[in-house]
Amino acid sequence: MHRIVVLSGPSGSGKTTIVKRLLAESPIPLRMSVSATTRPMRVGEENGRDYYFLSPEEFESRRVAGEFLEYAEVHKSGYWYGTLVSEMGRAHSEGKWSLLEVDVQGAMSVMERFPDAISIFLMTPDVQEYERRLRSRGTESEAILQRRLQTAIEELKLADSYRYRVVNDNLDHAVSEICRVLAAEAKHV
Repeated sequence: MHRIVVLSGPSGSGKTTIVKRLLAESPIPLRMSVSATTRPMRVGEENGRDYYFLSPEEFESRRVAGEFLEYAEVHKSGYWYGTLVSEMGRAHSEGKWSLLEVDVQGAMSVMERFPDAISIFLMTPDVQEYERRLRSRGTESEAILQRRLQTAIEELKLADSYRYRVVNDNLDHAVSEICRVLAAEAKHV
């Protein structure tokens, strides 16, 4: 049976790193849902692998056509992100569960539409750790970094809306904990 796994949490919680590990180590076959975005491609990114890079006009056209499972302007950046419904179909046709790495706002939309989704909120032990991780990336201006930190504080208030909460203070432990969750959920299918 096709299932949807939603992994989200504030910027700096380690979602991207955890996803890479889960795709290699999960006891359940997962297919990463590639998100669409209007932001520019970064060095080393590839269209269709990291994101579907869409123009604002194409994103809006597809949104109006109902092609998105969820979508949002993230961090008041002016850039839109979303999950195309077609990504769920790809996973289903491969006999895999869909793995969505989405922001908290997107996760709320998915959980509303699919209450049986396996929702996992990833967090760090404290707010200072988010700031340390975001600064170590060196990819955002100070203004954007401050917006992301403020967003993180707001998103933490929604952690109890998720079925599972995982603290990423040790990468191996966090990955193992999520793998245990997925194995347990597979028994209920």
